[in-house]
Amino acid sequence: MGWPYRTFVRPVQRMQSSEGAHGRALRMLRLASSTKPGRGLLRRLYRPKNAKVVKVWGLTFPNRFGLAAGMDKRAEAIRGWESIGFGFVEVGGVTMHAQDGNPKPRMFRDDRSRSLINRMGFNNDGSEAVANRIRSDLQRSGPLSCPLFVNLGKSKITPNGEALMDYATSMERLHDVVDGFVVNVSSPNTPNLRDLQHESALADLLSGLSQRLQELNNGVDLARPMLVKFAPDLDVETLLGMVDVARQSGADGVVLTNTTVQRGEPEHPSHERFLSEKGGLSGAPLKSRSTALIRAVHEHTGGDWPIVGVGGISTAADAQEKLDAGATLLQAYSAFVFEGPSLVRNVVDGLDETSP
Repeated sequence: MGWPYRTFVRPVQRMQSSEGAHGRALRMLRLASSTKPGRGLLRRLYRPKNAKVVKVWGLTFPNRFGLAAGMDKRAEAIRGWESIGFGFVEVGGVTMHAQDGNPKPRMFRDDRSRSLINRMGFNNDGSEAVANRIRSDLQRSGPLSCPLFVNLGKSKITPNGEALMDYATSMERLHDVVDGFVVNVSSPNTPNLRDLQHESALADLLSGLSQRLQELNNGVDLARPMLVKFAPDLDVETLLGMVDVARQSGADGVVLTNTTVQRGEPEHPSHERFLSEKGGLSGAPLKSRSTALIRAVHEHTGGDWPIVGVGGISTAADAQEKLDAGATLLQAYSAFVFEGPSLVRNVVDGLDETSP
């Protein structure tokens, strides 16, 4: 069912702003998945046929391929993502305070290089509103059939010295409605956020969050894991140092990688204008870098620390590269914009699940 999307939807998207097209696609998926018959149709059209169940952190994933943060910041369409077959869903980034994000325009796409640039700036309703939206959905429709993670960011108005309070408040509000947390210290679109990737700041933040999470996990049937998401712009030595800090501070895994502020050489005139936009670059140009960092972290940790691989996955071959490099789970963001909902089945059914 990928050809209708490529034939009819993508040409219309090209005539719209990137953020406008994103919003309309999200609303369409939410509407399509708002009823049982609608969800059934989505499952029939798009859900993978040859998925292999994976267990990590005590959680059961219907398959390895999940939705990355940024696509559904407000947790509006979680039933839709489940219905089209993602193995897990990560909503957000979510911050303690509601915030509008950066001025528009703030999202850009280049179809020829299959890449996006965004400088959204954690635009979201705030963690209390997002928690209430998820809670209402679960009460109305029951539990999801796949794990739900939330990406936690820091509010723009919160200084780095108070970051622990900001992240912990969101964690407390969302703990009863999600299955795990991703601590985002690597978005390039919140001023000074990446300063939290330095060893002492990261250790203080993650140790504090780990302690609070242990308290919240007491009395629940299944403890929620805490992952940390790093930038691809760190050199390998620095990243491995951050990985050591994260493990020692109680993190249960890592997401590699976030978007990059680096730019390659333009391939054509319009590409040059695209690359001049400020913000984080994602999509195909990020593939090799994220895979290299996955391999480095996998080797450094002896393969016993789960890695979620994200960056440039648009085919089963791309996904297999990341699994071969040492990823345990996978995610996509930009490719969904270019491929549509058939992406999930194409990737999952094409994986060689004989790989470790």
